[in-house]
Amino acid sequence: MSIALAVAAIPEGLPAVITTCLALGTRKMAQKNALVRKLPSVETLGCTTVICSDKTGTLTTNQMAVAKLVALGPKPTILRKFKVDGTTYNPLDGKIHDWPTGRMDANLQMIAKIAAVCNDAGVTHAEQKYVLVEKMGLPEGSLGAESSESELLRCCQKWNEFESRVATLEFDRDRKSMGVIVNSRSQKKSLLVKGAVENVLERSTKVQLLDGTVVPLDENSKNNIVKALNEMSTSALRCLGFAYKDELTDFETYDGDEDHPAHRLLLDPSTYSSIESNLVFVGLVGLWVRSPREEVFDAIEDCRAAGIRVMVITGDNKNTAEAICREIGVFDDDEDINPRSITGREFMCLPDRKAYLRQSGGLLFSRAEPKHKQEIVRLLKEDGEVVAMTGDGVNDAPALKLADIGIAMGISGTEVAKEASDMVLADDNFSTIVAAVGEGRSIYNNMKAFIRYMISSNIGEVASIFLTAALGIPEGLIPVQLLWVNLVTDGPPATALGFNPPDKDIMKKPPRRSDDSLISAWILFRYLVIGMYVGVATVGVFIIWYTHGSFLGIDLSGDGHSLVTYSQLANWGQCSSWTNFTASPFTAGTQVISFENDPCDYFHGGKVKAMTLSLSVLVAIEMFNSLNALSEDGSLLSMPPWVNPWLLVAMSVSFGLHFLILYVPFLAQVFGIVPLSLNEWLLVLAVALPVIVLDEILKLVGRWTSRSQVTKRREKPKTE
Repeated sequence: MSIALAVAAIPEGLPAVITTCLALGTRKMAQKNALVRKLPSVETLGCTTVICSDKTGTLTTNQMAVAKLVALGPKPTILRKFKVDGTTYNPLDGKIHDWPTGRMDANLQMIAKIAAVCNDAGVTHAEQKYVLVEKMGLPEGSLGAESSESELLRCCQKWNEFESRVATLEFDRDRKSMGVIVNSRSQKKSLLVKGAVENVLERSTKVQLLDGTVVPLDENSKNNIVKALNEMSTSALRCLGFAYKDELTDFETYDGDEDHPAHRLLLDPSTYSSIESNLVFVGLVGLWVRSPREEVFDAIEDCRAAGIRVMVITGDNKNTAEAICREIGVFDDDEDINPRSITGREFMCLPDRKAYLRQSGGLLFSRAEPKHKQEIVRLLKEDGEVVAMTGDGVNDAPALKLADIGIAMGISGTEVAKEASDMVLADDNFSTIVAAVGEGRSIYNNMKAFIRYMISSNIGEVASIFLTAALGIPEGLIPVQLLWVNLVTDGPPATALGFNPPDKDIMKKPPRRSDDSLISAWILFRYLVIGMYVGVATVGVFIIWYTHGSFLGIDLSGDGHSLVTYSQLANWGQCSSWTNFTASPFTAGTQVISFENDPCDYFHGGKVKAMTLSLSVLVAIEMFNSLNALSEDGSLLSMPPWVNPWLLVAMSVSFGLHFLILYVPFLAQVFGIVPLSLNEWLLVLAVALPVIVLDEILKLVGRWTSRSQVTKRREKPKTE
């Protein structure tokens, strides 16, 4: 009895199942580009309340991409503005809105030419020099009636075939521009210039209109262009102006020959400004220096719905950082962010820094240094927050180490940062952090599910042993049977519960507290109720076999066993003093068990059929109980068993193993059991199935209680 009690009380498979569940969680996260370095971090992620994120590379792509294109219209005072999609170097990423169908007009042709030819940049993986040009299209004369996708991806190459570069006027800080002298197919020399809009505009005397007409640049036209420039600059866009010049008297015959007189002009950078004078201005573009990732906006919304605050900590300029934060949804477009946007130094000078950090919603810390990150994490943790911090540099290591979840960048991060972290982002993407938090919540729920399943099962086993002792009936389960159930039969369903899909509203609930108890008073009550039912059912079926010829209309007399009263069963130890007591032989599978020599052996050796029924009921109840564990409070009607097909497979495996020890004679002898008939299996199901109904009732009470508590919390502030 003591050995059986010890085996029943200890959930032997729990450590292995928890480790397996966490390992499965790390694999799921790795598939989402979140590489977990420390196993406990999987569970900690689920209670994250604050994410402190760097901007560069995490919230942005760290790739320059054109966001707006401004070209000249039919009149000098009319500007055409085009919005350009895309945040990466991929030419297929997005399109240009309101782009003219068919061929480009002369003004757009010139912008595309300058962007493609006056350019030394390169993108290795795409083999294109300027993504904007790929979205604009091919030069006039190269596109036939039809064009394949491969042709449209060679726009830059085509432009460079049309315009061969003869010389380059390198960029310098004084004139803030770059120029190239090109020779077109008509053997006409041109100067193509790009650079800071103000500087290019200052050296321009004319503008090119939509149809290619060149007119003088007057003050009104210049003011319109400057206004467009200011609009883009305040949106954190870096602007480039484009211009050209056809009258190149000194370079008409120059072809790169070092003996040509014009070559001396190219060797002297001080002459570049005079060469780049009297330009024809054609347009400008605004580039995201660090383009916001398209998926980040939705990730920020998910954080807001999940009760997670996002704090952006960056070393960038305040205006630029604020514009990015508005773009990605940390701040609303019309929100007054003065109380929420602050520099690192200003934060360190605040008299009550904790009070500042307690503000609801997003916060922005610009021009922040690594020591500021460390201080922010320290104060948040002291305030009881669970903090996830991102970092990539050597100086970020202390803050990563201090945070509850240190997250290093896999692409741009240093080895020191990765070593100090708990998790590494393979794609340096903020949305991966949010996905990992959701996965962490799901894993925690799954851990609760199989702990709930295993502990309620163990309570049932303990209850059956206590009931057996209290009632004085023969022992219904022996230690080897209990050990088999705990290690083998329970193992597959418990592990399969780790594959439970996340609840649909998992990222719409506030984060749990890190010190929340795993088992609440209500859950413990449910464990006890289910456990008591398991104990009563296991012991009850044992008593039913001995005392009833039929139960719930199921005939149990087919094997020919003798019936006794409950009083005889409870006092079986006094059997030797009973007069005229006999026990009929009964069949168990292919064998016949008789008691000719000692009728009292009916309560010892003859209990093999009753023990088999008890073990089978225990196994069946635990399989059905695993279905109850799919959701803590959700009904099986809303979360049916097939949402986790692995659990159905695991139940089949566990039942298969049970059938194996029942119907293989050698194994049946080892475990002290015998095969069951069809009617006896109907009895097992009749006794086991009510555990589902019982838990559904308890779940219904739990849902009603939870709704009442939420309603009270919402009404409390109103009454105050």
